[in-house]
Amino acid sequence: MKALLCSLVLGLLVVTQGDAQIDASQVSGRWLTHYIAADNIEKITEGAPFHIFMRYIEFDEENGTVHFHFYIKKNGECIEKYVSGLREETHYAINYAGHNEFQLISGDKDYLIVHHLNVDPDGKETELVGLFGAGNNVDPKHEEEFRNAVRERGIPEENIRNFIDNDDCPEE
Repeated sequence: MKALLCSLVLGLLVVTQGDAQIDASQVSGRWLTHYIAADNIEKITEGAPFHIFMRYIEFDEENGTVHFHFYIKKNGECIEKYVSGLREETHYAINYAGHNEFQLISGDKDYLIVHHLNVDPDGKETELVGLFGAGNNVDPKHEEEFRNAVRERGIPEENIRNFIDNDDCPEE
């Protein structure tokens, strides 16, 4: 019985999304946006809803929720946002600039690669891939893993945008 309970507790601590199995305790915390790629580049340019500068992601496994704290930029001004979502079978469902499916690809305490599908209020779908880091630098091998994820989803590499070098929004 103790083994069953232990297995259940350990199972609750793991975020399972797609092929990724990531310990939620390692990925909840401070994150900075390094790169975002989108098949619709208009969604990640300044003033667009996914031109985001991440500050914090919290996975609440007990309640099956995820909470984001980030900034968007409009006309050079940083605008603070808080968004939450609910865990579904293969992703987190989030209502922000339409319907979103947020999925972890890989990560650990230093980096996080995510896939994001947005269906805006007009029904237009946009695929995004993001690379977040715990600090101002990420290992080049994680940048390459991010670029591979971008290619796998058919997003042109010229649609990758660097966010970390342009992040002048307030820190946590």
